[in-house]
Amino acid sequence: MAAAAMVPLVDPSTWLLQAAFLSALVSGAGAAARRVPLARPLTVAAQAVLALLILTLVFAREHAVLGLVPGPDVLTRFGELLAGGAQDVGRYAIPAPATDGIKLMLIGGVLLIGLAVDALAVTYRSAAPAGLPLLALFSVAAGLSGGGAGWWSFLLAASGYLMLLLAEGRDRLSQWGRVFGGAPPRGRDAFDREDGTAQAQVRTGRRIGAAALGVALVVHWSLPALGGGLIGQGGRGAGTGSGGGTINAVNPVVTLQDSLNQPENREWLKYTTNAKATGDMYLRIMALDQFDGGAWKFSVRKVTDIPAELPRPEGLGGGVGTTEIRTSISAAGAYKQGWLPMPYPATEVAVDGSWRFDPARRTIVGDRGQTTGGLQYSVTSLQVKPTAKQLAEAPKAPAALLEEYTEVPDTLPADVRSTALRVTRGAANDYERAVRLQDWFAADGGFTYDTQVDSGGGVGAISRFLRNKEGFCIHFSFSMAAMARTLGIPARVAVGFTPGTPAADGSTSVSNQDAHAWPELYFEGVGWTRFEPTPSRGSAPDYTRAATPSDGPSSPADPEAGASQAVPVAPSRSSDCSPQERQLGECGATTPQDVAVSEDQGPSLGTVLVWTGAVAALLVIPLLPMLWRTRLRRVRLGSEGCTAEEAAARTLLVWREIADTAWDHGIPPDESLSPRKAAARIVRLGRLEGAPADSVHRVAHAVEQVLYAPRPVPGTGLAEDAGRVRGGLGERAGRVAGLRALLLPRSTVRVVWACSERWNALAERAAAIRRRLLDRATAQLRRPLRQRG
Repeated sequence: MAAAAMVPLVDPSTWLLQAAFLSALVSGAGAAARRVPLARPLTVAAQAVLALLILTLVFAREHAVLGLVPGPDVLTRFGELLAGGAQDVGRYAIPAPATDGIKLMLIGGVLLIGLAVDALAVTYRSAAPAGLPLLALFSVAAGLSGGGAGWWSFLLAASGYLMLLLAEGRDRLSQWGRVFGGAPPRGRDAFDREDGTAQAQVRTGRRIGAAALGVALVVHWSLPALGGGLIGQGGRGAGTGSGGGTINAVNPVVTLQDSLNQPENREWLKYTTNAKATGDMYLRIMALDQFDGGAWKFSVRKVTDIPAELPRPEGLGGGVGTTEIRTSISAAGAYKQGWLPMPYPATEVAVDGSWRFDPARRTIVGDRGQTTGGLQYSVTSLQVKPTAKQLAEAPKAPAALLEEYTEVPDTLPADVRSTALRVTRGAANDYERAVRLQDWFAADGGFTYDTQVDSGGGVGAISRFLRNKEGFCIHFSFSMAAMARTLGIPARVAVGFTPGTPAADGSTSVSNQDAHAWPELYFEGVGWTRFEPTPSRGSAPDYTRAATPSDGPSSPADPEAGASQAVPVAPSRSSDCSPQERQLGECGATTPQDVAVSEDQGPSLGTVLVWTGAVAALLVIPLLPMLWRTRLRRVRLGSEGCTAEEAAARTLLVWREIADTAWDHGIPPDESLSPRKAAARIVRLGRLEGAPADSVHRVAHAVEQVLYAPRPVPGTGLAEDAGRVRGGLGERAGRVAGLRALLLPRSTVRVVWACSERWNALAERAAAIRRRLLDRATAQLRRPLRQRG
């Protein structure tokens, strides 16, 4: 049920049925081993061996001995499949195709998690810790799907875990009922008489579980949605036709800092354009439009097929000067990105492959694993040239746009808005406020550009940046956009590349060092407008400088005067051009040389999962004594009991809890003492006074009533007495001894004793079976001798 969260990751999803069937085989093997019975470690080992044989049979049968027994060749094959699966994970968008490598990662992971859950919940009879591997499985699925795993998958996973807990609770309560069951209500048969109390408790547990699930779903819907994808690559478009599909892709800025810090300057893109100047030729990939207070994210949007002519840019009026330009772009084979880098705003795109159009953000997104690697395409776009006056006099944005793009969470620190107000004090309009923010970051505020600074996270990230004044483009763009929103200016963050460096052949080269992020602010009549707050990066637009351009409006349909009219609108290859055509700029983009890709592409998903599991185990294993002790305390102090027998049993459990609590604090139990003398000993050695001391004696008196009185009078409030005793012992023990009692309680040795008793019982049972077999064999040998005699 938890693995269902991974269904959106891979298409087709038939792998889940295969994983469910194979998991059932492994669980069945565990059930059979427990009926033999085998020792618990041997049971888990037998299941692990079966899982390995199953994976060998399914994925590496031709490399196995006799088609089933794994050998070195099988392990080598598994390594190859896992490496290929890791590459497929990085290459494909959601949903990725079900390649052999991805299927091995998915099915093998589900089998491993299933084995862990079965071992904890059934073999070792501890269902609560079994939630940890289930949580790991669901967290990985939810993290990779980035929201693709919806509420239904959470409901499935949580319901499965609750069913596990309820099954264990029913089993335990049924055992209590059989031992301490009281007189049944009139009209109940023997079965109800044995299990009635457990039934009531289980019904209560079901109601609590249903309420918890409801609360969790309500909280989930009240939190911001996460955008995500399959390990940082591509986007997703589901469905066909003009109205089908959504985008749900991971935020690409997670790799921007790594790109800027690469020691090698690798060429990723090359373009030629008929624009007179390329200073404003930012190649925009996409826009982050969702702000949660700590980071900007990519929201889910509808996508369509790419129209022959893109719609007019949102908010752009006819009075703003524009010039149409044409650009041919080539991507290196090593540059694989799920978005199409383009000048903004594009009006026409000629590109081969499976691509979709996002109207809201005006971006082109790869569909079904489509990337830019080795791609050549042409873009027609507009150079928008607003004047300072037009921006200053821009009317108020539409209400719907204003509401969406000025939203900031309540958790945003107050100093973000107060700083924005201080910096823009005296500004007459939104344009002046935007320019003052840009200049404050770029020049006046004392900020330093540094790509080595940790990007950080959380709602305090922007506050830390404003205080430390060190960062790179992500910090500057994120902070300016957030501050603009606090001032009521619609804002989002664009990600892409700065214009690049002119090459000797007349083209422009764009490398990993040109990766960049910048804020886009909306002004009605102009549309989404670029600003540049990052010092020493890019160029501030003309309309933000003191001397603004005075060009009048021009028709978007008229290309820039003197520009070449022969720039192709379809992908072209420079190798087919003559030298004369190349000089005239009619060859389109030249294909950059593929950059040698480093063999080390980071750890694979399997490696990440293994290390994550190892770290989780290292963190959880030391806490197991505390978790066991906490659960045992909760069981002992749970309810007072409905009948006299149940109340008596609960009294003895409370007394055992007090004795174990004293043991945890350094007072070992003495079974030879009566309850009254044992209580006095705990009070004396624990140096208890006042209410805790009275509670010890009160529980001891209740135990004496249960054990010796002809008509026992059950005590009340015993669980509270046990809590007071625990608090008193903790106060007297000191900090070190208190931590020792919490993290490494001495009474957990009872687990070792129970395991030893279980093992001895199994050994005695096995010895008895051997004796019976030996006696039977001896009797069969003696029978012919007697007949001959």
